Amino acid sequence: MANGGGGGGGSSGGGGDGGGGSGLRMSSNIHANHLSLDASSSSSSSSSSSSSSSSSSSSVHEPKMDALIIPVTMEVPCDSRGQRMWWAFLASSMVTFFGGLFIILLWRTLKYLWTVCCHCGGKTKEAQKINNGSSQADGTLKPVDEKEEVVAAEVGWMTSVKDWAGVMISAQTLTGRVLVVLVFALSIGALVIYFIDSSNPIESCQNFYKDFTLQIDMAFNVFFLLYFGLRFIAANDKLWFWLEVNSVVDFFTVPPVFVSVYLNRSWLGLRFLRALRLIQFSEILQFLNILKTSNSIKLVNLLSIFISTWLTAAGFIHLVENSGDPWENFQNNQALTYWECVYLLMVTMSTVGYGDVYAKTTLGRLFMVFFILGGLAMFASYVPEIIELIGNRKKYGGSYSAVSGRKHIVVCGHITLESVSNFLKDFLHKDRDDVNVEIVFLHNISPNLELEALFKRHFTQVEFYQGSVLNPHDLARVKIESADACLILANKYCADPDAEDASNIMRVISIKNYHPKIRIITQMLQYHNKAHLLNIPSWNWKEGDDAICLAELKLGFIAQSCLAQGLSTMLANLFSMRSFIKIEEDTWQKYYLEGVSNEMYTEYLSSAFVGLSFPTVCELCFVKLKLLMIAIEYKSANRESRSRKRILINPGNHLKIQEGTLGFFIASDAKEVKRAFFYCKACHDDVTDPKRIKKCGCRRLEDEQPPTLSPKKKQRNGGMRNSPNSSPKLMRHDPLLIPGNDQIDNMDSNVKKYDSTGMFHWCAPKEIEKVILTRSEAAMTVLSGHVVVCIFGDVSSALIGLRNLVMPLRASNFHYHELKHIVFVGSIEYLKREWETLHNFPKVSILPGTPLSRADLRAVNINLCDMCVILSANQNNIDDTSLQDKECILASLNIKSMQFDDSIGVLQANSQGFTPPGMDRSSPDNSPVHGMLRQPSITTGVNIPIITELVNDTNVQFLDQDDDDDPDTELYLTQPFACGTAFAVSVLDSLMSATYFNDNILTLIRTLVTGGATPELEALIAEENALRGGYSTPQTLANRDRCRVAQLALLDGPFADLGDGGCYGDLFCKALKTYNMLCFGIYRLRDAHLSTPSQCTKRYVITNPPYEFELVPTDLIFCLMQFDHNAGQSRASLSHSSHSSQSSSKKSSSVHSIPSTANRPNRPKSRESRDKQNATRMTRMGQAEKKWFTDEPDNAYPRNIQTKPMSTHMANQINQYKSTSSLIPPIREVEDEC
Repeated sequence: MANGGGGGGGSSGGGGDGGGGSGLRMSSNIHANHLSLDASSSSSSSSSSSSSSSSSSSSVHEPKMDALIIPVTMEVPCDSRGQRMWWAFLASSMVTFFGGLFIILLWRTLKYLWTVCCHCGGKTKEAQKINNGSSQADGTLKPVDEKEEVVAAEVGWMTSVKDWAGVMISAQTLTGRVLVVLVFALSIGALVIYFIDSSNPIESCQNFYKDFTLQIDMAFNVFFLLYFGLRFIAANDKLWFWLEVNSVVDFFTVPPVFVSVYLNRSWLGLRFLRALRLIQFSEILQFLNILKTSNSIKLVNLLSIFISTWLTAAGFIHLVENSGDPWENFQNNQALTYWECVYLLMVTMSTVGYGDVYAKTTLGRLFMVFFILGGLAMFASYVPEIIELIGNRKKYGGSYSAVSGRKHIVVCGHITLESVSNFLKDFLHKDRDDVNVEIVFLHNISPNLELEALFKRHFTQVEFYQGSVLNPHDLARVKIESADACLILANKYCADPDAEDASNIMRVISIKNYHPKIRIITQMLQYHNKAHLLNIPSWNWKEGDDAICLAELKLGFIAQSCLAQGLSTMLANLFSMRSFIKIEEDTWQKYYLEGVSNEMYTEYLSSAFVGLSFPTVCELCFVKLKLLMIAIEYKSANRESRSRKRILINPGNHLKIQEGTLGFFIASDAKEVKRAFFYCKACHDDVTDPKRIKKCGCRRLEDEQPPTLSPKKKQRNGGMRNSPNSSPKLMRHDPLLIPGNDQIDNMDSNVKKYDSTGMFHWCAPKEIEKVILTRSEAAMTVLSGHVVVCIFGDVSSALIGLRNLVMPLRASNFHYHELKHIVFVGSIEYLKREWETLHNFPKVSILPGTPLSRADLRAVNINLCDMCVILSANQNNIDDTSLQDKECILASLNIKSMQFDDSIGVLQANSQGFTPPGMDRSSPDNSPVHGMLRQPSITTGVNIPIITELVNDTNVQFLDQDDDDDPDTELYLTQPFACGTAFAVSVLDSLMSATYFNDNILTLIRTLVTGGATPELEALIAEENALRGGYSTPQTLANRDRCRVAQLALLDGPFADLGDGGCYGDLFCKALKTYNMLCFGIYRLRDAHLSTPSQCTKRYVITNPPYEFELVPTDLIFCLMQFDHNAGQSRASLSHSSHSSQSSSKKSSSVHSIPSTANRPNRPKSRESRDKQNATRMTRMGQAEKKWFTDEPDNAYPRNIQTKPMSTHMANQINQYKSTSSLIPPIREVEDEC
């Protein structure tokens, strides 16, 4: 017979019941080369090649030769006739399929006929019921009702069984999911068994009790049969269920297994149809919640359909090619393995067709004709789509795997090369020690090549994943629930800041909704948008959540530069991590870069400092430990605020250090700050080298027995230690800390001079028309010592938030007469939009015009101003980054090129320095003139103090034409930034990492630059969008007792002896001991080290110089000045009495008389009349009636106020004020003495 399957069972032989000597004979009813085997019990149950003892040697060798000649015979008959039984296996499947189909169709036909008959009979019964309604009134229909109840009960039972079966196979329940997955897994197992059996002949003799694979296959098919029954019961339409693919697979795979057991033979047949179960692979993965995205589901669907069709078609080719055509008596078969058939179909679908393997049978060729049509279409459509889906798969679409013992943070928002490089440069700086934190970036756009290269350079600590924080699935991928914090970066250069803030607020909402306990640090562009964060229930600044408002801090830095020029540069360098750059040449860059390497750190103070006053500890740290401590975290002894911790900046000598106090230090790295924690008086008192101050034996003993009062230390990586409550804020000061309350004794409780928190000066709201000055009015007004704000903007520009610029200049720790007048020069349309947030601040005027007009600038006496601020609201509306700052640069160059007359010989005191309060000007030890330098007035615009805001850092090269800065130089290394004349918002990027490592740093920075803004004040502004006036109480007035930044001149005064070659350390100790002033930097002339006769007037910043640093007479010293309670006493009875009635005198530091546009007919029209009015005001002492002008809108016209004659005590107070008020130039003292 035909060559079969490699002799899988064709080499068996042996004796039988009447076997004679030969177990091999020819049969007359089959082909001549068919093998005939004796059907004995031993030979039929095994494929043993041994012969019986009665077989001759020749008869034994004969079948072996046949096995070699016919190695893959497809017919392994197990009876004496050698008959093949493939038709029995196929018939079992066909009978099952068509028999069931016939029964279903017959049942449907009978049911249809029954329904038609019952419908006709029902109509007849209904008619009879209507005709006999009267005779059936006594209830003869009860038997019918009982029958309907029985039918309903029967239907209910069947429905229950059907529902139960539906639940069992449904993937909506756990049982159904387990069952569906189990069926699929067993189907794959049955397919694997088919792969194993495909190496055997198509039909072979196998004993069920000895064939292990047949037993497993039988168990699988029994389970499939039970599952088929459940599916049949649960099916609503039995006919369609019978024709489903899964049902057809069961028809042609389950019955042949039972036939195999009965006949003791196996037929591969149509078992390859189990491969069609792979089509359900995507459904199974969805049930297991593995596939969630549409692309992944589509990809798995395409792959499963393609592979299942491929494997099924290969099985059919394997069957017909190894069996042959039935009408050819199976003579044209060929031996092909299953995997050769798989290969054949692949080269056929791909239209390659090598020709090494091809179909020989008619059935095989006929199948290939149709398969080429369908397979080619499937290959041409599926394969490109599969490749596209795989190619479009996100390269960064994986999930983060947390490393044990290592924290990670998630950074999202505006992820660009610039923002990421700035963030990583500061976050991973070497001065932070070992940063054991992994940074996970999450962004919905894949990084470009440059950003990808940056990630690869930091691959040990940085990972990037593509996704959105608005998608909970992506948040789960980056393990946001286990992250230490989430940082959100903002696009500082966006055209619509409000839209950018809204996007970041939505990110916060999404993250907090997913994990409410996560700590979030986000950047905000506009101050008023911070209020929306308070609407998030899980937002809690006490737990470390922080919003870094760039507009608030940027304008706050600029405002502090109006009070102490160069302070913005110093503060920006303090919270930025800069590496030390050593320069041997004696240039200004050498001293500047030595200060740049200092940063802000926190550390708990040693118990050796407990009980000492703050100035004592500060002096000890500076002299012995080489550390500069500027603030502490203080826990009040007051019961009401005992649980609240506050940050006190240079609190003074009345405060004693407590156990576990956290100090704020300025140092070059974190290791140096640990000296304050390790210092021991017993062990380190005689140590001269601060590097030798390390952990001693006494300290180890304390660590073994920690004090109960010491707070638990919480430290983040990077060398900064946090307090236990994670974010203490500068709240209201304890009234008990105020050394003197003389001003409280004189206060008027019915006066609203400050806002409700007592942190800022306040006045009643004013209409913008009452503060507008015309050019002629501004020219007639003698403005000096004021602040000129040049602003570019129009009606469509984004709001800058000028309130953040004005608030620090109106802090309550300034006396009213010390407030600098602010004059805005710009578009009135833009300023009207900003005025709603400015109308509660005193001493504010507006000159409509343009900063590019020299006439407008001369009208506001820009040459006599303390500071000129140049801002622009149009910077982000230009695509070309190099042109974003064009308006600010043009305005700056315009001012510097102006020329002025040398008509005034006294410069403003505040622009040069001040004399410490309490010094008697008449003292022989002091110069008769303090706080001001008698120099020629400003004759050129180059000497006007200017600070310009920039968006693009590289544009700083255009501000100074005489510098030699390279365009590629970093901003902090350029001369304008070092001199404090330029400020860019990019320097605030470092606050993100600084806040993460220590959120107290942000609190300290905000306290210094905002004038004392508190969370309570932010909540109030969120409600009303304006400051609310409040009555003066001991609690609100206590908030005035806080230090402020100022500059101390060394040219004269009590420190003049140190200014000529003295040491900075001696100045530091003298100022601290004598006046409780804390010095922390120098503002030095750029060419002070040169002995040239004409030096440049530009100055640069030196941060925290060493003790032995040599001073020069022209130095200005940055210091933290204590609040002077006595400076305002002399005018408490005059100026504040007038201010209490909202008619305070125009005795400000900047204005002699600012005309108002209200009641213009009542104003003097000529200069002579104004002089007469001033003379009248100067002689008002002792008169019973006076007239004056005030800054308040309601009193912008002359009004009559009755006053009492001045007493001798009041005159003495005025004389004392004259001697102590060093901030007022002589040109104003005439008016003040009035």
